[in-house]
Amino acid sequence: MRKKILFTSLMLCISISSIAKNIEVSSPDGRIRLVVNDDLTYDLYDSERLLMDDARLQMVFQDGVTVGSDTKITRTSVKKSTESIDAPFYRTQHFDTSYNELTVKTGKGASILFRLYDDGMAYRFVTNFKKKAQVVVNEVADFNFTGDYQAWLPYSTNDRKPMAMAFQATYDHKPLSQASDQLAFLPVTVDCGGTKLTIMESDLEAYPGMFLKADGHALKAQFAPYPTEFDYYAWRKQRYVTATADYIAKSQTNRAYPWRVISISRKDTDMPVNNLVYALASPNRIGDTSWIKPGKVAWDWWNDWGVSGVDFKAGINMQTYKYYIDFASKYGLEYIVLDEGWYDPKSGDMLTTIPEIDLPELVAYGQQKNVGIVLWTVFNVLDDKLEETCKKYAEMGIKGFKIDFLDRDDQEAVEMVYRIAEMTAKYHLFIDLHGIYKPTGFNRTYPHIINIEAVFGMEEAKWSKADEKDMPLYDVTFPFIRQQAGFTDFTPGGLRNATVKDFQPVYSNPMTMGTRCHQLAMYVVYDSPFTMLADNPTIYMKEEECTRFMAAIPTVFDNTIIPLGKIGEYIVTARQRGNKWYVGGMTNWNARDLSLSFDFLDKGRTYTATIMRDGINADKVATDYFYETCTIDCTTRLDFHLAPGGGFAIIIE
Repeated sequence: MRKKILFTSLMLCISISSIAKNIEVSSPDGRIRLVVNDDLTYDLYDSERLLMDDARLQMVFQDGVTVGSDTKITRTSVKKSTESIDAPFYRTQHFDTSYNELTVKTGKGASILFRLYDDGMAYRFVTNFKKKAQVVVNEVADFNFTGDYQAWLPYSTNDRKPMAMAFQATYDHKPLSQASDQLAFLPVTVDCGGTKLTIMESDLEAYPGMFLKADGHALKAQFAPYPTEFDYYAWRKQRYVTATADYIAKSQTNRAYPWRVISISRKDTDMPVNNLVYALASPNRIGDTSWIKPGKVAWDWWNDWGVSGVDFKAGINMQTYKYYIDFASKYGLEYIVLDEGWYDPKSGDMLTTIPEIDLPELVAYGQQKNVGIVLWTVFNVLDDKLEETCKKYAEMGIKGFKIDFLDRDDQEAVEMVYRIAEMTAKYHLFIDLHGIYKPTGFNRTYPHIINIEAVFGMEEAKWSKADEKDMPLYDVTFPFIRQQAGFTDFTPGGLRNATVKDFQPVYSNPMTMGTRCHQLAMYVVYDSPFTMLADNPTIYMKEEECTRFMAAIPTVFDNTIIPLGKIGEYIVTARQRGNKWYVGGMTNWNARDLSLSFDFLDKGRTYTATIMRDGINADKVATDYFYETCTIDCTTRLDFHLAPGGGFAIIIE
């Protein structure tokens, strides 16, 4: 792996006696400017336009020490740095980034670091107190905007305990002054009149995650209190918090706290490929990544083990899973998942399978077919016997775990994620995290985390009505917001496609909102190294053309660009893998015409494009599509008509 390279030069180091009233630092290109005021509030500018003013940042410790706003500045320094970052399994395999960093020391054994990038800013607290341990009572992060701007807020779905939920919600899009009095989880985007700011966090470790609540023209942070007592839900032995302390974190005195990240996007097409969260995270801690194999996976749960036309009773049994393995092998899919039910979830014992499952035999059958097996489990169930479980299943030949139902991001929950990541890496088991908080860069720290949910995924189609949850709208909104933070395990691939008039929630034979090609495009548009085919093998084998097309799209790419896009309306993504390109386009429920240039292709070369586009009748029959091939080059421009909820997908070679 290429080592990170830092080029650093000291630009300014002055004592408190000579500090000006305001301290300024700019991005490398000079367009973004941060002014730190003498009371340690800050103002944020883009191209001389004030976006946020008097924004407060503060940490309050139990012994009465306060760091941040209203604290006296004793010393400052500025440095310039460039980093060269290898990014295995990310949306690009490598990128360089430059920033200017301002360090503000407060004289209490604490500093605040501000970093200005060309596409955003970030800050974090760093402490070096004399005591061995420290209790954090609260953190203040007030993002004070200069106007009543439009915001995209994903609210908690648990009114009674808003910090205990799966971090899955559609966006409430309205002015800040009209926002609900509810907690929103990150990322959150605010449109400051063309320039969009997205608030995220990175390097969240041994500390609770951030929520935001609207207050006038501001968004103010709240954090889950430290948990002190727990109980278990009977069905899955999922642990939940029953009592909390009057503080948010127990902390080491010598440490860096999470980065508070604000990306700044002047074009919507820059948003899905913003790399700040990844760049600010701690580097790889597991070393060699050659054992990690992303890929596609045949999934059982969404289609309710719904195979048909067979001579056995489908369900959680050997015949059904061998059928899934046969399907995966036929189409070159790398994995199958055994989702909930392979062990008795009520028992909380994932070391013991149900009688209907002979796991060693299933692993051996998969090995014969070149198909690996991934096991579903609950976070705390795995954590309770962590090393014993990892050792047993690694020796058996299991490839990884899909881990579910954390549903919190207090400090204890975050520590559990890191503990599991360390142990699974030790035994070369990759992990797909579900029921979890938004990504905070932990996939850089632990590259064997190859997917993350925290998205209102396609499973919601099983119980959502089209007039209640607008999935095509969400499908072309979250890539601009949530995807800035990291991977999205949306679980696409449904082939029972429906128009807005025809869609109904159906549990065992679920539909998808939008067209067939809208689904195909998801395999390109969404960052997803471990990608599920959510529908059942029987349907896939009847739809050979579409299934072969989906199976041919890789899950890891060398480069990603967004040629066209507008948040909430449409998106076109192009990804390169070797000498091939893959393009996906999607729209909301509005039909639209898009003209796509292929100027991203190499000059002087011709390519064959295999195109799947909405059929002429896809506005009424959502499964209708048209398959074609043509020759293109970098001068080609093609026009696409997208049906309501429609899309297109292209393989270029």
